[in-house]
Amino acid sequence: MTETRNMTLVLGGTGKTGARVASKLTGLGLPVRTAARHGADVRFDWDDPATHRDAVRGADRVYLIAPVMRARFAPQVSAFLDLAEAVGVRHVTCLSAYGIELAPPEVALRAVELDLIGHSTLTHSIVRPAWFMQNFSETFLMPVDGAIVVPTGNGGEAFVDAEDIAAVVAATLADPEGHAGAEYAPTGPGILTVSEAADIIGDVTGRPVRHVDIDRRAWVDGVIASGVPAEYGEMLQLLTETIASGRGSWPNDDVEKVTGAPPGDFTDFARSTAAAWTGDLAP
Repeated sequence: MTETRNMTLVLGGTGKTGARVASKLTGLGLPVRTAARHGADVRFDWDDPATHRDAVRGADRVYLIAPVMRARFAPQVSAFLDLAEAVGVRHVTCLSAYGIELAPPEVALRAVELDLIGHSTLTHSIVRPAWFMQNFSETFLMPVDGAIVVPTGNGGEAFVDAEDIAAVVAATLADPEGHAGAEYAPTGPGILTVSEAADIIGDVTGRPVRHVDIDRRAWVDGVIASGVPAEYGEMLQLLTETIASGRGSWPNDDVEKVTGAPPGDFTDFARSTAAAWTGDLAP
């Protein structure tokens, strides 16, 4: 495997942020190696430690995305960080979640943050974004038959475009020294309820979209029945309860502070993404 100085290993390199981060770094002329279970430059599987050494060998920087759809993964990530440190990685940018710095240390993502901070030979940046706008076009907030079914009540969130998250991450990886020890919380420019987001999607598609707020336990049970692991279903219960209780993310200037450009708003996102909803909305 070719080893290039200043190489960035991008975990989750085919995912929502990973693919975008890789593209932005490549656009800056920086060497990138994407890693994922399928479709990336190298194979990387959190459950197969044998894939970790080959992926990280020769990398100077790492974009760290912890295992997804799980709630217990801190030991796996800790072992990977030890390996990264041992083979000469100098900087890690970690994708975390908005507000996780307030969580107790036994929560997996917070445990990962604290572990990373404790690796004294690694510099680090931590990126804690609000809920992704792309949740409406790619994952659990996707409208089905003209309805977005999620128990968030009238709570609001400063939904952020994954492009802006990737731009912040790429900036930290392009200039690790300039962002050493930094903690950023990318958000969108304003707060929206899911109902307001549904109205915007309806406006840009010309088809009605409504928010259906249902019993949270029933929703979680349905998510688990659809194939989501039970431990992650419980995490979704906590996340939706946070929004419904009015404790969602609040807009800040982190995106503009890091990238020099203001964050994209939801209406622009919806206009650029309208085609994704054509088959999922009522005629």
